[in-house]
Amino acid sequence: MIESVELNLDRSLVKTITLALTGASGMPYGMRLLECLLKSGQQVHLVYSQAAQIVAHQEMDIALSGRAQDAERMLAERLGEFSGKLRVYGRDDWYAPMASGSNPGDAMVICPCTMGTLAKVASGISDDLIARAADVMIKEKRTLILVPREMPFSAIHLENMLKLAQAGAVIMPPNPGFYFAPSSVQDMVDFVVSRILDHLGIENSLLPRWGSA
Repeated sequence: MIESVELNLDRSLVKTITLALTGASGMPYGMRLLECLLKSGQQVHLVYSQAAQIVAHQEMDIALSGRAQDAERMLAERLGEFSGKLRVYGRDDWYAPMASGSNPGDAMVICPCTMGTLAKVASGISDDLIARAADVMIKEKRTLILVPREMPFSAIHLENMLKLAQAGAVIMPPNPGFYFAPSSVQDMVDFVVSRILDHLGIENSLLPRWGSA
């Protein structure tokens, strides 16, 4: 069961967020982020790689269909009631809105992000919808957050991250803090998701704030 989410949101400030799932370990981060975005009323454009389908099944026993409509239906049933809007797009759907700078949305998050995806984005290689959407975010100077789940990082990985950071992207490895005394894996997942939501400008109360006691 997915735990309930408590989020504070001005309903007049709905954002359009592109969420991309790739084949790195860390699918609970991506799925929790999807849940929080939808339950806070955001419009989410979801796209995922073939490797992400494998990881979702391995880590969460979730079968992400290759058919967008089937995936939308399954995710809606899994998440229960939410006030946001979900659209799923195929990774080769070049008619998707985020494929063009004329309709990029407000922000994009790649979570989890493989080193291969990160390298493609850093090199400007737009051979699928995920990489193209990220390229659009950079050129349109919109918020792009990458959540790279790998360790250790090689010099190549670090160089690619630096290149993207210099281009304006936010590099946010999923490193949970422990100062709030997490009692479960879910608490550690929520720590990372909360920080992503912060950078998207979406208020949330997933974890206690430093100095708030």
